[in-house]
Parts: sequence; structure tokens; C-alpha cells
Amino acid sequence: MTAIAVTIAGSDSGGGAGIQADLKSFSALGVYGASVITVLTAQNTVGVQGIHDVPPAFVAQQIDSVFSDLTVNAVKIGMLSQPAVIDTVAESLARYSPTRIVLDPVMVAASGDRLLVPKAVDTLCRVLLPMALLVTPNLPEAAVLLDEPLAQDEQAMCRQAERILALGPEAVLLKGGHGTGLESTDIFMDRHGMQRFAARRIETLNTHGTGCTLSSAIAAGLAKGLLLGDAVAAAKSYISAAIADSDQLQIGRGPGPVHHFYDHWS
Repeated sequence: MTAIAVTIAGSDSGGGAGIQADLKSFSALGVYGASVITVLTAQNTVGVQGIHDVPPAFVAQQIDSVFSDLTVNAVKIGMLSQPAVIDTVAESLARYSPTRIVLDPVMVAASGDRLLVPKAVDTLCRVLLPMALLVTPNLPEAAVLLDEPLAQDEQAMCRQAERILALGPEAVLLKGGHGTGLESTDIFMDRHGMQRFAARRIETLNTHGTGCTLSSAIAAGLAKGLLLGDAVAAAKSYISAAIADSDQLQIGRGPGPVHHFYDHWS
């Protein structure tokens, strides 16, 4: 049986994040990728020049097309910019009851451009977080979800992970890439306990699409039958290598993408 994952997210015309990063990650990790596009962005390595929302009815039609034909083993959810689209995704997925949903609450692009309207945060917390097997916020996203200050240390990260867990997902991976220090530490927490994932910080500007890539790599592992903790560990190894090799690429005038195919391209 072919492992299949679907990404429900926005399109990055520059190819480094969003749907494009997700499909590259799926492919690099040996998983067939399908897609549901929720929003189109005019975007490159230097910023987001425009956003065009896909009508909710057409988002629902895409989900129905995928799930009515393909045997989907895992779902990754990324950029959902409007409350109506969030509601539509939740209602559509409820009809098919997928059990392996990785929710990456994309709110702000690496360039600083806002990707989620403020009024959509409550809808995201209320209708999608309880459906997720795993939610993967970075430090700024966790602060927005909880309406709290940015976590400044690992103790604060653990407290915020606990509060996000209380919103309904089965597990939380709070990413520490926006922190400081020689190591980047992520906090994984579920109802059985906490696990710390630490990696040496890599000196590079080419980190565009890091969050999308990590969450889609976790979904790829789940699609192949890995347990959640093992899928997170494998995805952490993949994203670390993709960041470490990102300087092999020369893409654009701003922060470039990670190297999704570091293990495949010569």
C-alpha cells in the first residue's frame, strides 16, 4: 500500500514554504502527496506581495475530491487565513474522520507578513485544535494562541505547551527556533509526559519554509505508520539536515528555502 499524505494549506509562489514545501517534503521522504489549496500568495524570498483567498466552497470541493478517491494516511494543515475557511476545513474533515492530523498554526511569514487575520485565531482554537493529533506552533504562534507574552525560557515553554494541550489536541510540539542560545530546543508534550528535542543552531539565513517542512515531515512519518514520537524524532533529523545543507542552494535575493532534497540531489 502506498503511503499517502494530504496537505491543506496555502500556495507559496516562490516555492519555499506552504503547499510547495509540503509536497517536496512528502516526496523526499517517500510519501505520495495530495493537496488542497486554501489561499494563493504572491510571495518570494523577500516577502509576501499579495494574498488571494480560495472560496470556502471550493476548499470543501477539493477535500471531497481527495478523500473520496485516495486512501489518505495522514493530514497536514497549514495556512488558513479566514474563519470561514477554518470552519469549512473542520466540517469537511469531520465527514471523513482522519485520525492523523498535524496542525501547523501558520500566522506570520518569516518575512514578518501577517498570514492569519486576528479574528480567525479563536476559530482555529475552537474548531481545529481539538481535531489535531499534533499541533506545532513556534514561540510567536504559541503566544498568539494563548494571548500571552513570548516564552523566554524552557520553563515558560513547558507551561505554554501545557496550556495549548488543554485546548484539545492529543499532543503539542512547541518549536524553539525563535529562541536564543547555541541550541534550538523544541518541547514535545502529550498526556503521558514531556520530551525535549534539542539541536545545535545552524548559522544560515536560508530558513524559509522551516515550520511547514517540519510539520509535513511529521505527517509523512505518520503516513508511513510511525508512532507519533518516532515521527517527530525522524522529522527533526530531516529538518536539521535540510537546514544544514540549505546554503548549497542559491535561491532568490532574501532568505532562501531549506534544502528538501539534500539527500537526493548531487
